[in-house]
Amino acid sequence: MEISREAGKKDELLESRANLAAALITLLGLLARLWAAHGIFLNPDEALHFRLANQVSLALAYKASLTAAHPPLLIFLLYYWRALGTSELWLRLPSVLAGAVFCWMFYKWLAKAAGSLTASIGLLFVAFLPPIIQVAAELRQYSLMLAFLVSALYFLDEAFTENSPSRIAAFTLCLYLAMLFHYSAFWFAAALGVYALFRIFTERPPATLVVGWALSQLGGLALAAFLYKTHLSKLGVGDSRTPLQGWMSEYYLQRSFFDRAHDNPLFFLVGHTFGVFQYFFGQLAVGDVMAVLFVVAVVLLLRGQGFVEGRTSSRRLGLFLLLPFAIAGIASLAHVYPYGGTRHIAFLIIPVIAGVSVALACLASGGWRRGLSIAALVIVVCVAFGKPRQPRMNRADQSRKNMAEAMDFVRKNVDPSALIFTDYQSDLILGHYLCRQQPIAFDPAPAHYEQFSCEGYRVASTDYKTAWMLWGDNFPREWQRVVQSYGLKPGDTVWIVQMGWGIFLPEDLRKHFAEFRDLPFDSFGKNIKIFKLTVGQPMPAATE
Repeated sequence: MEISREAGKKDELLESRANLAAALITLLGLLARLWAAHGIFLNPDEALHFRLANQVSLALAYKASLTAAHPPLLIFLLYYWRALGTSELWLRLPSVLAGAVFCWMFYKWLAKAAGSLTASIGLLFVAFLPPIIQVAAELRQYSLMLAFLVSALYFLDEAFTENSPSRIAAFTLCLYLAMLFHYSAFWFAAALGVYALFRIFTERPPATLVVGWALSQLGGLALAAFLYKTHLSKLGVGDSRTPLQGWMSEYYLQRSFFDRAHDNPLFFLVGHTFGVFQYFFGQLAVGDVMAVLFVVAVVLLLRGQGFVEGRTSSRRLGLFLLLPFAIAGIASLAHVYPYGGTRHIAFLIIPVIAGVSVALACLASGGWRRGLSIAALVIVVCVAFGKPRQPRMNRADQSRKNMAEAMDFVRKNVDPSALIFTDYQSDLILGHYLCRQQPIAFDPAPAHYEQFSCEGYRVASTDYKTAWMLWGDNFPREWQRVVQSYGLKPGDTVWIVQMGWGIFLPEDLRKHFAEFRDLPFDSFGKNIKIFKLTVGQPMPAATE
Protein backbone atom coordinates (compact mmCIF):
# COMPACT_ATOMS: atom_id res chain seq x y z
CA MET A 1 0.00 0.00 0.00
CA GLU A 2 2.84 2.36 0.91
CA ILE A 3 4.65 1.52 -2.34
CA SER A 4 1.50 2.22 -4.36
CA ARG A 5 1.04 5.57 -2.64
CA GLU A 6 4.67 6.50 -3.29
CA ALA A 7 4.33 5.58 -6.98
CA GLY A 8 1.19 7.71 -7.19
CA LYS A 9 3.03 10.71 -5.77
CA LYS A 10 5.83 10.29 -8.34
CA ASP A 11 3.27 10.14 -11.14
CA GLU A 12 1.67 13.36 -9.86
CA LEU A 13 5.07 15.04 -9.79
CA LEU A 14 5.74 13.96 -13.38
CA GLU A 15 2.37 15.27 -14.51
CA SER A 16 2.87 18.62 -12.77
CA ARG A 17 6.16 19.08 -14.59
CA ALA A 18 4.94 17.80 -17.95
CA ASN A 19 5.29 21.10 -19.83
CA LEU A 20 8.83 21.65 -18.56
CA ALA A 21 9.78 18.10 -19.51
CA ALA A 22 8.14 18.57 -22.91
CA ALA A 23 10.20 21.69 -23.57
CA LEU A 24 13.38 19.78 -22.68
CA ILE A 25 12.43 16.84 -24.91
CA THR A 26 11.68 19.23 -27.77
CA LEU A 27 15.10 20.84 -27.32
CA LEU A 28 16.79 17.42 -27.35
CA GLY A 29 14.82 16.55 -30.48
CA LEU A 30 16.09 19.75 -32.08
CA LEU A 31 19.67 18.82 -31.21
CA ALA A 32 19.17 15.34 -32.69
CA ARG A 33 17.95 16.92 -35.93
CA LEU A 34 20.85 19.36 -36.02
CA TRP A 35 23.30 16.50 -35.61
CA ALA A 36 21.60 14.47 -38.36
CA ALA A 37 21.66 17.47 -40.73
CA HIS A 38 25.28 18.51 -40.31
CA GLY A 39 28.44 17.22 -41.96
CA ILE A 40 26.90 15.39 -44.95
CA PHE A 41 26.60 16.46 -48.58
CA LEU A 42 23.24 16.99 -50.25
CA ASN A 43 21.42 13.99 -51.68
CA PRO A 44 19.98 14.22 -55.23
CA ASP A 45 16.53 15.45 -54.16
CA GLU A 46 18.01 18.10 -51.89
CA ALA A 47 20.33 19.28 -54.66
CA LEU A 48 17.34 19.45 -57.02
CA HIS A 49 15.38 21.68 -54.63
CA PHE A 50 18.33 24.03 -54.28
CA ARG A 51 18.92 24.10 -58.05
CA LEU A 52 15.30 25.10 -58.68
CA ALA A 53 15.58 27.95 -56.16
CA ASN A 54 19.09 29.01 -57.13
CA GLN A 55 18.03 31.37 -59.92
CA VAL A 56 18.87 34.97 -60.80
CA SER A 57 15.27 36.12 -60.25
CA LEU A 58 12.20 35.05 -58.30
CA ALA A 59 10.24 34.73 -61.55
CA LEU A 60 12.77 32.22 -62.87
CA ALA A 61 12.67 30.34 -59.56
CA TYR A 62 8.87 30.06 -59.84
CA LYS A 63 9.17 28.89 -63.45
CA ALA A 64 11.73 26.27 -62.39
CA SER A 65 9.48 25.11 -59.53
CA LEU A 66 6.80 24.16 -62.05
CA THR A 67 9.02 21.31 -63.26
CA ALA A 68 8.93 19.64 -59.82
CA ALA A 69 6.10 17.61 -58.30
CA HIS A 70 5.66 20.00 -55.37
CA PRO A 71 4.02 23.39 -54.73
CA PRO A 72 6.34 26.42 -54.98
CA LEU A 73 6.63 27.66 -51.37
CA LEU A 74 9.85 25.82 -50.44
CA ILE A 75 11.49 27.13 -53.62
CA PHE A 76 10.45 30.68 -52.72
CA LEU A 77 11.81 30.22 -49.18
CA LEU A 78 15.13 28.85 -50.46
CA TYR A 79 15.42 31.62 -53.03
CA TYR A 80 15.72 34.17 -50.20
CA TRP A 81 17.33 31.86 -47.61
CA ARG A 82 20.40 31.15 -49.79
CA ALA A 83 21.40 34.84 -49.58
CA LEU A 84 22.41 34.18 -45.96
CA GLY A 85 24.48 31.08 -46.70
CA THR A 86 24.66 27.90 -48.75
CA SER A 87 26.26 25.37 -46.41
CA GLU A 88 24.42 22.07 -46.11
CA LEU A 89 23.38 22.71 -42.51
CA TRP A 90 22.17 26.22 -43.31
CA LEU A 91 20.08 25.04 -46.25
CA ARG A 92 18.53 22.34 -44.08
CA LEU A 93 17.95 24.63 -41.11
CA PRO A 94 14.35 25.69 -42.00
CA SER A 95 13.37 22.02 -42.07
CA VAL A 96 15.24 21.32 -38.83
CA LEU A 97 13.56 24.22 -37.01
CA ALA A 98 10.19 23.22 -38.40
CA GLY A 99 10.79 19.74 -37.00
CA ALA A 100 11.15 21.20 -33.52
CA VAL A 101 8.01 23.32 -33.99
CA PHE A 102 6.16 20.19 -35.09
CA CYS A 103 7.23 18.34 -31.94
CA TRP A 104 6.02 21.15 -29.66
CA MET A 105 2.72 21.79 -31.42
CA PHE A 106 2.02 18.06 -31.64
CA TYR A 107 2.48 17.85 -27.88
CA LYS A 108 0.23 20.86 -27.25
CA TRP A 109 -2.54 19.49 -29.46
CA LEU A 110 -2.40 15.92 -28.10
CA ALA A 111 -2.32 17.16 -24.49
CA LYS A 112 -5.66 18.91 -25.03
CA ALA A 113 -7.11 16.04 -27.06
CA ALA A 114 -5.99 13.06 -24.94
CA GLY A 115 -4.22 14.26 -21.81
CA SER A 116 -0.69 15.06 -20.72
CA LEU A 117 0.52 11.46 -20.40
CA THR A 118 -0.56 10.53 -23.93
CA ALA A 119 0.97 13.76 -25.23
CA SER A 120 4.28 13.09 -23.45
CA ILE A 121 4.46 9.58 -24.91
CA GLY A 122 3.71 10.99 -28.36
CA LEU A 123 6.32 13.70 -27.95
CA LEU A 124 9.00 11.10 -27.17
CA PHE A 125 8.16 9.31 -30.41
CA VAL A 126 8.11 12.34 -32.71
CA ALA A 127 11.26 13.74 -31.09
CA PHE A 128 13.42 10.62 -31.23
CA LEU A 129 12.20 8.02 -33.74
CA PRO A 130 14.98 7.94 -36.41
CA PRO A 131 12.71 8.10 -39.51
CA ILE A 132 10.91 11.16 -38.12
CA ILE A 133 14.23 12.81 -37.30
CA GLN A 134 15.40 12.10 -40.85
CA VAL A 135 12.30 13.76 -42.33
CA ALA A 136 13.33 16.98 -40.58
CA ALA A 137 17.06 16.68 -41.27
CA GLU A 138 16.81 16.99 -45.05
CA LEU A 139 16.17 19.86 -47.44
CA ARG A 140 12.60 18.81 -48.19
CA GLN A 141 9.03 20.04 -47.74
CA TYR A 142 7.75 17.44 -45.28
CA SER A 143 8.91 18.93 -41.99
CA LEU A 144 7.54 22.37 -42.87
CA MET A 145 4.26 20.83 -44.00
CA LEU A 146 3.95 18.85 -40.76
CA ALA A 147 4.62 21.88 -38.58
CA PHE A 148 1.82 23.83 -40.26
CA LEU A 149 -0.58 20.87 -40.41
CA VAL A 150 -0.39 20.10 -36.70
CA SER A 151 -0.65 23.83 -35.94
CA ALA A 152 -3.79 23.98 -38.11
CA LEU A 153 -5.21 21.03 -36.18
CA TYR A 154 -4.38 22.67 -32.85
CA PHE A 155 -6.01 25.98 -33.80
CA LEU A 156 -9.07 24.22 -35.23
CA ASP A 157 -9.67 22.42 -31.94
CA GLU A 158 -9.04 25.65 -30.03
CA ALA A 159 -11.54 27.49 -32.25
CA PHE A 160 -14.32 25.02 -31.41
CA THR A 161 -13.41 24.87 -27.73
CA GLU A 162 -13.31 28.64 -27.29
CA ASN A 163 -15.77 29.62 -30.07
CA SER A 164 -13.01 31.84 -31.41
CA PRO A 165 -13.09 33.26 -34.98
CA SER A 166 -9.47 34.41 -34.51
CA ARG A 167 -8.44 30.78 -34.00
CA ILE A 168 -10.24 29.93 -37.26
CA ALA A 169 -8.12 32.59 -38.96
CA ALA A 170 -4.93 31.04 -37.50
CA PHE A 171 -6.14 27.59 -38.58
CA THR A 172 -6.76 28.87 -42.12
CA LEU A 173 -3.34 30.49 -42.44
CA CYS A 174 -1.52 27.37 -41.22
CA LEU A 175 -3.54 25.09 -43.48
CA TYR A 176 -2.88 27.18 -46.58
CA LEU A 177 0.85 27.32 -45.85
CA ALA A 178 0.96 23.52 -45.44
CA MET A 179 -0.81 23.16 -48.80
CA LEU A 180 1.73 25.42 -50.43
CA PHE A 181 4.61 23.31 -49.13
CA HIS A 182 3.41 19.86 -50.19
CA TYR A 183 0.48 18.46 -52.14
CA SER A 184 -0.13 15.63 -49.67
CA ALA A 185 -1.36 18.31 -47.24
CA PHE A 186 -4.57 18.40 -49.30
CA TRP A 187 -5.44 14.87 -48.13
CA PHE A 188 -4.98 15.93 -44.52
CA ALA A 189 -7.01 19.07 -45.21
CA ALA A 190 -9.84 16.88 -46.50
CA ALA A 191 -9.70 14.85 -43.27
CA LEU A 192 -9.83 18.06 -41.24
CA GLY A 193 -12.85 19.16 -43.28
CA VAL A 194 -14.82 16.03 -42.40
CA TYR A 195 -13.63 16.28 -38.78
CA ALA A 196 -14.80 19.90 -38.56
CA LEU A 197 -18.20 19.01 -40.04
CA PHE A 198 -18.59 16.34 -37.37
CA ARG A 199 -17.91 18.91 -34.68
CA ILE A 200 -20.26 21.44 -36.27
CA PHE A 201 -23.17 18.98 -36.34
CA THR A 202 -22.55 17.57 -32.86
CA GLU A 203 -21.62 20.77 -31.01
CA ARG A 204 -23.66 23.47 -32.78
CA PRO A 205 -21.06 26.29 -32.50
CA PRO A 206 -22.00 29.96 -33.13
CA ALA A 207 -22.86 30.94 -36.70
CA THR A 208 -19.87 33.29 -36.93
CA LEU A 209 -17.54 30.38 -36.29
CA VAL A 210 -19.26 28.20 -38.88
CA VAL A 211 -19.18 30.99 -41.47
CA GLY A 212 -15.49 31.61 -40.82
CA TRP A 213 -14.73 27.91 -41.20
CA ALA A 214 -16.82 27.66 -44.39
CA LEU A 215 -14.98 30.62 -45.92
CA SER A 216 -11.66 28.97 -45.07
CA GLN A 217 -12.78 25.84 -46.92
CA LEU A 218 -13.83 27.83 -49.97
CA GLY A 219 -10.43 29.51 -49.96
CA GLY A 220 -8.75 26.11 -49.73
CA LEU A 221 -10.74 24.85 -52.70
CA ALA A 222 -9.77 27.97 -54.66
CA LEU A 223 -6.11 27.39 -53.78
CA ALA A 224 -6.39 23.75 -54.89
CA ALA A 225 -7.99 24.81 -58.18
CA PHE A 226 -5.26 27.40 -58.80
CA LEU A 227 -2.44 24.93 -58.15
CA TYR A 228 -4.09 22.27 -60.27
CA LYS A 229 -4.62 24.61 -63.21
CA THR A 230 -1.19 26.25 -63.11
CA HIS A 231 0.89 23.22 -62.14
CA LEU A 232 -0.55 19.77 -61.48
CA SER A 233 -2.53 19.53 -64.71
CA LYS A 234 0.67 20.18 -66.67
CA LEU A 235 2.89 17.82 -64.68
CA GLY A 236 4.01 14.74 -66.58
CA VAL A 237 1.58 15.35 -69.44
CA GLY A 238 1.96 12.54 -71.97
CA ASP A 239 3.82 10.30 -69.54
CA SER A 240 1.11 9.16 -67.12
CA ARG A 241 -2.40 7.90 -67.01
CA THR A 242 -3.56 10.86 -64.92
CA PRO A 243 -1.93 14.26 -64.43
CA LEU A 244 -2.36 14.08 -60.64
CA GLN A 245 -0.08 11.08 -60.25
CA GLY A 246 2.53 12.68 -62.50
CA TRP A 247 5.33 10.28 -63.36
CA MET A 248 5.47 8.58 -59.96
CA SER A 249 3.43 5.46 -60.71
CA GLU A 250 5.26 4.71 -63.95
CA TYR A 251 8.85 5.67 -63.07
CA TYR A 252 8.89 5.72 -59.28
CA LEU A 253 6.91 4.27 -56.34
CA GLN A 254 5.12 1.90 -58.68
CA ARG A 255 4.39 -0.59 -55.88
CA SER A 256 2.78 2.10 -53.74
CA PHE A 257 -0.05 2.54 -56.25
CA PHE A 258 -3.01 0.18 -56.34
CA ASP A 259 -3.08 -1.88 -59.53
CA ARG A 260 -6.47 -3.35 -60.37
CA ALA A 261 -4.85 -5.99 -62.56
CA HIS A 262 -2.74 -7.47 -59.78
CA ASP A 263 -3.87 -6.18 -56.36
CA ASN A 264 -6.76 -7.15 -54.12
CA PRO A 265 -8.11 -3.87 -52.64
CA LEU A 266 -8.44 -5.20 -49.08
CA PHE A 267 -5.04 -6.92 -49.06
CA PHE A 268 -3.45 -3.84 -50.62
CA LEU A 269 -4.85 -1.48 -47.98
CA VAL A 270 -4.05 -3.74 -45.02
CA GLY A 271 -0.54 -4.57 -46.22
CA HIS A 272 0.36 -1.01 -47.09
CA THR A 273 -1.11 0.30 -43.83
CA PHE A 274 1.25 -1.97 -41.92
CA GLY A 275 3.98 -0.61 -44.19
CA VAL A 276 3.14 2.91 -43.00
CA PHE A 277 3.78 1.93 -39.38
CA GLN A 278 6.93 0.02 -40.28
CA TYR A 279 8.27 3.08 -42.06
CA PHE A 280 7.60 5.58 -39.26
CA PHE A 281 9.04 3.34 -36.55
CA GLY A 282 11.91 2.15 -38.74
CA GLN A 283 11.68 -1.43 -37.50
CA LEU A 284 9.46 -4.07 -39.10
CA ALA A 285 8.34 -6.05 -36.03
CA VAL A 286 7.83 -2.95 -33.91
CA GLY A 287 5.88 -1.32 -36.72
CA ASP A 288 3.55 -4.31 -36.95
CA VAL A 289 2.92 -4.26 -33.20
CA MET A 290 2.29 -0.53 -33.25
CA ALA A 291 -0.23 -0.97 -36.09
CA VAL A 292 -2.18 -3.45 -33.95
CA LEU A 293 -2.03 -1.06 -30.97
CA PHE A 294 -3.32 1.74 -33.21
CA VAL A 295 -6.37 -0.36 -34.10
CA VAL A 296 -6.93 -1.10 -30.40
CA ALA A 297 -6.72 2.62 -29.62
CA VAL A 298 -9.26 3.53 -32.30
CA VAL A 299 -11.69 0.87 -31.06
CA LEU A 300 -11.36 2.09 -27.47
CA LEU A 301 -11.84 5.72 -28.50
CA LEU A 302 -14.90 4.99 -30.63
CA ARG A 303 -16.37 3.14 -27.64
CA GLY A 304 -15.84 6.22 -25.50
CA GLN A 305 -12.83 4.89 -23.60
CA GLY A 306 -9.09 5.41 -23.88
CA PHE A 307 -8.26 7.83 -21.04
CA VAL A 308 -9.83 10.71 -22.97
CA GLU A 309 -12.12 12.91 -20.91
CA GLY A 310 -15.72 12.64 -22.13
CA ARG A 311 -17.28 10.07 -24.46
CA THR A 312 -17.90 12.68 -27.16
CA SER A 313 -14.27 13.84 -27.08
CA SER A 314 -13.09 10.22 -27.18
CA ARG A 315 -15.20 9.34 -30.21
CA ARG A 316 -14.21 12.57 -31.94
CA LEU A 317 -10.52 11.71 -31.55
CA GLY A 318 -11.14 8.16 -32.78
CA LEU A 319 -12.88 9.51 -35.87
CA PHE A 320 -10.03 11.92 -36.55
CA LEU A 321 -7.40 9.16 -36.31
CA LEU A 322 -9.24 7.12 -38.94
CA LEU A 323 -10.01 9.89 -41.44
CA PRO A 324 -6.49 10.56 -42.86
CA PHE A 325 -5.98 6.82 -43.41
CA ALA A 326 -9.34 6.47 -45.11
CA ILE A 327 -8.70 9.40 -47.45
CA ALA A 328 -5.12 8.31 -48.23
CA GLY A 329 -6.36 4.78 -48.97
CA ILE A 330 -9.12 6.06 -51.26
CA ALA A 331 -6.62 8.27 -53.10
CA SER A 332 -4.38 5.27 -53.67
CA LEU A 333 -7.23 3.03 -54.83
CA ALA A 334 -8.15 5.80 -57.28
CA HIS A 335 -4.53 5.68 -58.49
CA VAL A 336 -3.77 9.34 -57.80
CA TYR A 337 -1.35 9.15 -54.84
CA PRO A 338 1.07 6.56 -53.38
CA TYR A 339 0.21 4.79 -50.13
CA GLY A 340 2.57 2.72 -48.02
CA GLY A 341 5.95 2.91 -46.33
CA THR A 342 7.38 6.00 -48.02
CA ARG A 343 8.02 9.59 -46.97
CA HIS A 344 5.22 10.74 -49.28
CA ILE A 345 2.66 9.88 -46.61
CA ALA A 346 4.48 11.86 -43.90
CA PHE A 347 1.21 13.60 -43.00
CA LEU A 348 0.09 10.29 -41.44
CA ILE A 349 2.73 10.74 -38.72
CA ILE A 350 0.16 12.82 -36.82
CA PRO A 351 -2.60 10.17 -36.53
CA VAL A 352 -0.13 7.26 -36.31
CA ILE A 353 1.77 8.59 -33.31
CA ALA A 354 -1.35 9.96 -31.64
CA GLY A 355 -3.13 6.61 -31.88
CA VAL A 356 -0.16 4.58 -30.68
CA SER A 357 0.32 7.00 -27.77
CA VAL A 358 -3.31 6.57 -26.70
CA ALA A 359 -2.86 2.79 -26.77
CA LEU A 360 0.33 2.91 -24.68
CA ALA A 361 -1.28 5.25 -22.14
CA CYS A 362 -4.11 2.72 -21.79
CA LEU A 363 -1.62 -0.15 -21.57
CA ALA A 364 0.15 1.69 -18.75
CA SER A 365 -3.22 2.20 -17.00
CA GLY A 366 -2.53 5.92 -16.85
CA GLY A 367 0.74 5.44 -14.96
CA TRP A 368 3.34 8.00 -15.98
CA ARG A 369 6.48 6.05 -15.19
CA ARG A 370 5.16 2.90 -16.84
CA GLY A 371 3.88 4.71 -19.92
CA LEU A 372 7.05 6.71 -20.51
CA SER A 373 9.23 3.66 -19.85
CA ILE A 374 7.35 1.62 -22.47
CA ALA A 375 7.72 4.44 -24.99
CA ALA A 376 11.43 4.81 -24.23
CA LEU A 377 11.94 1.05 -24.64
CA VAL A 378 10.19 1.09 -28.02
CA ILE A 379 12.45 3.94 -29.18
CA VAL A 380 15.59 2.14 -28.00
CA VAL A 381 14.58 -1.00 -29.91
CA CYS A 382 13.88 1.04 -33.05
CA VAL A 383 17.24 2.81 -32.80
CA ALA A 384 19.20 -0.36 -32.04
CA PHE A 385 17.52 -2.74 -34.48
CA GLY A 386 15.95 -0.44 -37.03
CA LYS A 387 16.65 -0.70 -40.74
CA PRO A 388 16.28 2.55 -42.72
CA ARG A 389 14.32 2.35 -45.97
CA GLN A 390 15.91 2.90 -49.35
CA PRO A 391 16.99 5.12 -50.96
CA ARG A 392 19.58 6.09 -48.41
CA MET A 393 23.29 6.66 -47.88
CA ASN A 394 25.28 5.70 -44.80
CA ARG A 395 26.37 8.76 -42.89
CA ALA A 396 30.07 7.90 -43.24
CA ASP A 397 29.71 7.53 -47.02
CA GLN A 398 27.76 10.80 -47.27
CA SER A 399 30.43 12.70 -45.33
CA ARG A 400 31.13 16.22 -46.55
CA LYS A 401 34.82 15.27 -46.46
CA ASN A 402 34.27 12.67 -49.20
CA MET A 403 32.67 15.29 -51.44
CA ALA A 404 35.53 17.74 -50.85
CA GLU A 405 38.05 15.05 -51.81
CA ALA A 406 36.06 14.13 -54.93
CA MET A 407 35.90 17.75 -56.11
CA ASP A 408 39.62 18.12 -55.45
CA PHE A 409 40.22 14.99 -57.54
CA VAL A 410 38.18 16.37 -60.44
CA ARG A 411 40.01 19.70 -60.44
CA LYS A 412 43.42 18.01 -60.32
CA ASN A 413 42.87 15.14 -62.74
CA VAL A 414 40.15 15.99 -65.25
CA ASP A 415 41.32 17.95 -68.29
CA PRO A 416 38.76 20.69 -69.08
CA SER A 417 38.81 19.61 -72.72
CA ALA A 418 37.39 16.21 -71.76
CA LEU A 419 33.65 15.65 -71.49
CA ILE A 420 32.22 14.70 -68.08
CA PHE A 421 29.31 12.28 -68.56
CA THR A 422 26.88 11.39 -65.80
CA ASP A 423 23.33 10.33 -65.01
CA TYR A 424 20.57 12.64 -63.81
CA GLN A 425 20.84 12.11 -60.06
CA SER A 426 24.62 12.54 -60.20
CA ASP A 427 24.26 15.68 -62.32
CA LEU A 428 22.19 17.31 -59.57
CA ILE A 429 24.89 16.79 -56.94
CA LEU A 430 27.86 17.37 -59.23
CA GLY A 431 26.45 20.67 -60.47
CA HIS A 432 25.89 21.87 -56.92
CA TYR A 433 29.46 21.25 -55.82
CA LEU A 434 31.44 21.68 -59.04
CA CYS A 435 29.81 25.08 -59.63
CA ARG A 436 30.32 26.08 -55.96
CA GLN A 437 26.59 26.69 -55.33
CA GLN A 438 26.32 29.27 -58.10
CA PRO A 439 23.25 29.43 -60.41
CA ILE A 440 23.63 27.00 -63.31
CA ALA A 441 22.92 28.18 -66.85
CA PHE A 442 22.15 25.24 -69.13
CA ASP A 443 23.68 25.06 -72.59
CA PRO A 444 21.89 23.79 -75.71
CA ALA A 445 22.12 20.00 -75.67
CA PRO A 446 21.14 17.03 -77.88
CA ALA A 447 17.79 15.36 -77.23
CA HIS A 448 17.62 13.35 -73.98
CA TYR A 449 20.51 15.29 -72.42
CA GLU A 450 21.13 18.24 -70.13
CA GLN A 451 24.39 20.15 -70.43
CA PHE A 452 26.09 22.89 -68.45
CA SER A 453 29.57 24.34 -68.06
CA CYS A 454 31.29 25.80 -65.02
CA GLU A 455 34.88 26.44 -63.99
CA GLY A 456 35.94 25.40 -67.50
CA TYR A 457 34.38 21.93 -67.29
CA ARG A 458 31.65 20.67 -69.62
CA VAL A 459 29.12 18.28 -68.09
CA ALA A 460 26.57 16.24 -70.04
CA SER A 461 23.96 14.15 -68.26
CA THR A 462 21.03 12.01 -69.24
CA ASP A 463 17.67 13.61 -68.43
CA TYR A 464 15.52 11.99 -65.74
CA LYS A 465 13.31 10.16 -68.24
CA THR A 466 16.27 8.66 -70.10
CA ALA A 467 18.35 7.47 -67.16
CA TRP A 468 17.98 8.65 -63.55
CA MET A 469 20.84 6.25 -62.84
CA LEU A 470 23.46 4.46 -64.92
CA TRP A 471 24.16 0.81 -64.19
CA GLY A 472 25.61 -2.19 -65.99
CA ASP A 473 22.47 -3.00 -68.00
CA ASN A 474 21.91 0.42 -69.55
CA PHE A 475 25.45 1.84 -69.70
CA PRO A 476 26.57 0.29 -73.05
CA ARG A 477 23.48 1.75 -74.72
CA GLU A 478 23.93 5.17 -73.10
CA TRP A 479 27.65 5.19 -73.94
CA GLN A 480 26.89 4.53 -77.59
CA ARG A 481 24.24 7.26 -77.55
CA VAL A 482 26.48 9.92 -75.93
CA VAL A 483 29.33 9.18 -78.36
CA GLN A 484 26.98 9.63 -81.33
CA SER A 485 25.07 12.61 -79.92
CA TYR A 486 28.22 14.58 -79.10
CA GLY A 487 30.20 13.54 -82.17
CA LEU A 488 33.06 12.13 -80.10
CA LYS A 489 36.05 10.76 -81.99
CA PRO A 490 38.26 7.73 -81.27
CA GLY A 491 40.87 8.68 -78.70
CA ASP A 492 38.65 11.26 -76.93
CA THR A 493 38.59 10.91 -73.15
CA VAL A 494 35.28 10.86 -71.27
CA TRP A 495 35.10 10.98 -67.48
CA ILE A 496 32.18 9.15 -65.86
CA VAL A 497 31.05 10.59 -62.53
CA GLN A 498 28.44 8.95 -60.32
CA MET A 499 27.11 10.42 -57.08
CA GLY A 500 24.01 9.58 -55.08
CA TRP A 501 21.90 6.62 -54.05
CA GLY A 502 22.71 3.03 -54.93
CA ILE A 503 25.57 3.64 -57.34
CA PHE A 504 27.49 0.54 -58.43
CA LEU A 505 28.26 1.28 -62.08
CA PRO A 506 32.02 0.49 -62.16
CA GLU A 507 31.52 -2.64 -60.04
CA ASP A 508 28.61 -3.68 -62.28
CA LEU A 509 30.70 -3.23 -65.42
CA ARG A 510 33.59 -5.21 -63.95
CA LYS A 511 31.28 -8.05 -62.93
CA HIS A 512 29.24 -8.46 -66.11
CA PHE A 513 31.49 -7.48 -69.03
CA ALA A 514 34.87 -8.92 -69.98
CA GLU A 515 35.77 -5.58 -71.61
CA PHE A 516 35.69 -3.93 -68.16
CA ARG A 517 37.22 -6.73 -66.10
CA ASP A 518 40.16 -4.53 -65.05
CA LEU A 519 38.37 -1.16 -65.11
CA PRO A 520 40.12 1.21 -62.67
CA PHE A 521 38.00 3.69 -60.74
CA ASP A 522 38.32 6.06 -57.80
CA SER A 523 35.83 5.83 -54.94
CA PHE A 524 35.14 8.46 -52.27
CA GLY A 525 32.99 6.48 -49.90
CA LYS A 526 30.39 4.15 -51.40
CA ASN A 527 28.32 6.92 -52.98
CA ILE A 528 30.84 8.76 -55.16
CA LYS A 529 32.60 6.92 -58.03
CA ILE A 530 34.76 8.41 -60.80
CA PHE A 531 36.47 6.69 -63.74
CA LYS A 532 37.45 7.48 -67.32
CA LEU A 533 36.93 5.78 -70.68
CA THR A 534 38.40 6.36 -74.13
CA VAL A 535 36.22 6.54 -77.22
CA GLY A 536 37.05 3.58 -79.45
CA GLN A 537 38.14 1.20 -76.68
CA PRO A 538 36.49 -2.27 -76.67
CA MET A 539 32.88 -1.93 -75.55
CA PRO A 540 30.11 -4.53 -75.02
CA ALA A 541 27.19 -4.47 -77.45
CA ALA A 542 24.35 -2.12 -76.54
CA THR A 543 21.06 -3.81 -75.70
CA GLU A 544 17.56 -2.54 -74.94
